[in-house]
Amino acid sequence: MGLLSSLRKQIQPAPSSANYVLTHNDFRVPVKVIREARPNSRVSLGKTSAILRISTFMSGQDQEDQIQTFRHWIISQLDKHPDRYERFRPRIYRHGQILEVGARRYVIRFIYESDRQTVTGKLGSDRNLVFKVPFGASDEQLGSTIEKLLSRIVGADFLPEVTRRVHELNARHFQKPIKSVNLKYNHSNWGSCSSKGNINLSTRLLFAPAFVLDYVIIHELAHLLEMNHSDRFWRHVSQAMPDYQSAEKWLKKHGSNMSY
Repeated sequence: MGLLSSLRKQIQPAPSSANYVLTHNDFRVPVKVIREARPNSRVSLGKTSAILRISTFMSGQDQEDQIQTFRHWIISQLDKHPDRYERFRPRIYRHGQILEVGARRYVIRFIYESDRQTVTGKLGSDRNLVFKVPFGASDEQLGSTIEKLLSRIVGADFLPEVTRRVHELNARHFQKPIKSVNLKYNHSNWGSCSSKGNINLSTRLLFAPAFVLDYVIIHELAHLLEMNHSDRFWRHVSQAMPDYQSAEKWLKKHGSNMSY
C-alpha cells in the first residue's frame, strides 16, 4: 500500500498524528504526519523522521495534495542529498565484516543458535565482536539491535581512554569536580553535562578526529562553570581551545555519517 493510500484512510476521522514508513531505493524513511491548528503546512527533517505538519483548517482534498507533495519532496531530497539521509538507510552487518573506529579495527562474528530468541554480544579476543543471534533472523531484523550493541561494546572498550582524556583536559583548563564520564549512543546531541558533574558523550564521537572529541569534551566541561551558552561560556571554551570553530565545522560537515 502506498504512502498516499495509507494516509488517505487516516484523514477522516484523523488522529492528531500518524506514523508511516516511506521506502525509496535503499532507504526506509520514518514519516510523521501531524494535524494541528496552524495557518499553513510545514515540512522538516527531524533526527528520527521526516515531519509534515498539516493545517486542520485545510479541506480534505487539500490535505491529500499536501501529503502527495510531501512524498515527492522526500524522494527528491533522497536523490539529491543521500548523505543527509544515511541515518535512514537500514543497517546490514555481515559475518567477518571489519568495523574501524579510530585506530582500532574490530571483526564482527555471528554465532547462530536455533533456540535463541534474543541477540547478545561481547568483545572477544583479538577485538572480535561476537554476537549470538537467532537462527533465521534476517539482516534487516538484526540491524538496529546489532547497531546498538556495537555502540555499547565499542564504547566500553574506549571508555577508559576517553575518561583519562576528560580528566586531563579538566585538570588543564577547568579544575572542577567530575562525578562520572559516560559514553552513550546518542543522536540528539554530541554531549551533555549535569550540574552534578556527570559528563556524557556520544559514542559516535569515536569516529571523529581527536581534536573534535577534545572540543566536545571541552564544551561539556565548560558547562561546569556556566550551565548555559552565554558569552562567558564561550569565552571559557575559546580560552581552552582557541580554534574550536574548526571542530564545529567538521561536525557539521561529517556528523551525519558518524554511526555504527
